Amino acid sequence: MKKLVLVLIPFLLFPFHTNAAENKKQTKELKAAIIIDDFGGGTGGVRDFLEGDIPITAAVMPFTESSKAHAEWAHKNGFEVMVHLPMEPKRGKRSWLGPKPITVDLSKEEVRKRVEEAIKSVPYAVGLNNHMGSRAVENEEIVRIIVEVAKEKNLFIIDSGTSPGTKFPEIAKELGVPLLKRDVFLDDISSSSYVRKQMVRLAKVTEIKGKGIAIGHVGVTGKVCSIGVFQAMDEFKKRNIKIVPVSELFAGELTKKHFVP
Repeated sequence: MKKLVLVLIPFLLFPFHTNAAENKKQTKELKAAIIIDDFGGGTGGVRDFLEGDIPITAAVMPFTESSKAHAEWAHKNGFEVMVHLPMEPKRGKRSWLGPKPITVDLSKEEVRKRVEEAIKSVPYAVGLNNHMGSRAVENEEIVRIIVEVAKEKNLFIIDSGTSPGTKFPEIAKELGVPLLKRDVFLDDISSSSYVRKQMVRLAKVTEIKGKGIAIGHVGVTGKVCSIGVFQAMDEFKKRNIKIVPVSELFAGELTKKHFVP
């Protein structure tokens, strides 16, 4: 009888440990954010996203005719709003930046003024990310001013990842401003099937890191982007990944003190 008990013990314990491991796995909630840039600009995909049921984060270009309207529309329908701050790239047309971009030839005073005005022109904004900016994000002086203003206005920062030489991470860390970096671009190729593939890539990144951030656009690629994103939702449900406003990816006491809901 004693031998029988000793033989049974491992079998009795094994299911217990297996269930505990499964429960632990299930309690790890996977979260991904989808930031859609260029609201306030082109119209392609705008209605699809702002009248849809996916909790995207709307990054709104400042100083346009539609900046305020799109920010208010997003907020009214429960979407998180950010400022999509135009910054000078190494390549590309200046016209792509829109009015009052942050360029490396500006004085410190003018940079600060433009950042403050940009934030003011986008109501309900709780964060900011850079529009283009591969040149400007490498300029420590400019980035420092942007991060200082973000801190004063209680905004978080998403580094759009347009340059490996970006100064945003180190300066945000130094000044205690919440910052995360983009993981995936969704529509750098204008194809809904490509967007779906990039959404799957976002899902894989999220499974590895526990969270992930993708950036897509309205405007020229907006319709393609919206189709690809909506078609990918079944994949996210299957993988038990929740799409959330980007602010939900931040954690810790710093962000609790910092954010304005």
